[in-house]
Amino acid sequence: MIRHSPRRLARPLTLLTLGLGIIATAQADEPRHVRIAVDVPYPPFEYRNADGELAGFEIDLGNELCQRAKLNCEWVVQGWDGIIPGLLSRKYDAIMSSMRITPARERQVLFTEPYAMSPKVWVARRGTEVSIDDPNSLKGLSVGVQRGTTQDAYITQRYADTLDIQRYATAADVALDLESQRLDLAFLNYPVALDTLGIGKADSEYVQIGPRIDRPESIFGRGNAIAVRPRDEALAEAFNQALDSVYADGSFEALMNQYFDYDLRPASRK
Repeated sequence: MIRHSPRRLARPLTLLTLGLGIIATAQADEPRHVRIAVDVPYPPFEYRNADGELAGFEIDLGNELCQRAKLNCEWVVQGWDGIIPGLLSRKYDAIMSSMRITPARERQVLFTEPYAMSPKVWVARRGTEVSIDDPNSLKGLSVGVQRGTTQDAYITQRYADTLDIQRYATAADVALDLESQRLDLAFLNYPVALDTLGIGKADSEYVQIGPRIDRPESIFGRGNAIAVRPRDEALAEAFNQALDSVYADGSFEALMNQYFDYDLRPASRK
């Protein structure tokens, strides 16, 4: 039987251990590569500019957060219908696409603290005589919503017996069918309605019906947040610290004012 000297075995093991330590240190110094999913188009939050590049409020904010958190981030375009399943199946590592914190979603994903809160609005063609509070004026009319959103949940829970609900893959499709007169009403995120349909402008063909809506919290949640997989607590905390930073030094407000003429901050950040 051949016996190996313990001294001869110790040296390779020591070198191996040292080598693994060097590799681990090098990896620790490299920024983590993080893929962030976004549903496009959803202006002014995210859209493609004239050069075909991703742009918008959340793209700018996300890039700033990644820089502050020392993350190497990559944007991944994903349709809204499959955005949470894609996260859970590891197609990407985070979602930053105006996703509201809701109890149903909290059972699937881990959210950061909210970074924005945008209300929802009813939109109709100018001259349409309807009252959101009068079911008789709504009976038989059609309304468009983006499928799987809090807007969809609100309309479904409150108007399923009154309105003909049409669900679309994107908010842009909702706006397009309202413009094409295939819909009587649309229920949209307020900034999206401003951007796509020009509500509030004197020459716009479309107007807001009723007040802006952001309640109840059981449907609309506590605000928009970044979603990650439940076990990625360290990633969520890295984003939270970066969010604290952009709020503390005024960077969030400056960026918000580039895209919006109203306060987008959630109540917890004011």
